[in-house]
Amino acid sequence: MAFSKIKAMLKDFFGKSEHDLEGHQFKKAFESISKAQLIDVRTPAEVTSGTIGKAINIDFMSRDFDAKIQKLEADKTYFVFCRSGTRSATAVRKMKQAGFTAYNLVGGINSWPR
Repeated sequence: MAFSKIKAMLKDFFGKSEHDLEGHQFKKAFESISKAQLIDVRTPAEVTSGTIGKAINIDFMSRDFDAKIQKLEADKTYFVFCRSGTRSATAVRKMKQAGFTAYNLVGGINSWPR
């Protein structure tokens, strides 16, 4: 089996990819890109407890999540977060498959540096 296949399998198994960024990396990358957009993929009820800056909410659990991400601007870079980093990691994988550039906040919203 080729090394690249093994590497891909390990990434899938452990869930960490090059698009998973720790809090300070995530914030620094977001602030350094001019056409960047934060996306909060938590439910609307979760968002009422607070979100990050001018993040837009696209509920990962909603039936129309895939349709909503298809309507996003292709030339932006997306920075995605949720409560723990699990839903956002899956959302980022879907977004990448749809052709978007997207990054996941490892550890979720509480990992965002204050």
